[in-house]
Amino acid sequence: QVQLVESGGGLVQPGGSLRLSCAASGSIIDINVMGWYRQAPGKERELVAIVTRGYSPNYADSVKGRFTISRDNAKMVYLQMNSLNPEDTAVYYCKARILTALGTSGDFWGRGTQVTVSS
Repeated sequence: QVQLVESGGGLVQPGGSLRLSCAASGSIIDINVMGWYRQAPGKERELVAIVTRGYSPNYADSVKGRFTISRDNAKMVYLQMNSLNPEDTAVYYCKARILTALGTSGDFWGRGTQVTVSS
């Protein structure tokens, strides 16, 4: 069993900051790619930021200069979000490409964490 669990969402005022965390657990051999996606009401899920081992992170244009993705060990990924605005309101999902102990590789998703930016 492989699980991704997000945390750190909440309500924040415009201009504020939040830090999201995602922890992977289970029968994991390796995680090559970890990323954050978001889905706002009535909109499709979109890529926010992604980090692949050995490469520089990639960001959506709408968050460049405000959000920072980082990994501090093999199974954790973070998203530091600064200068938040109401357009950042969405459910944020963690996604990882995982090689499991069964020898299979695939994309796994967390259940999401709500971020609401409002005064």
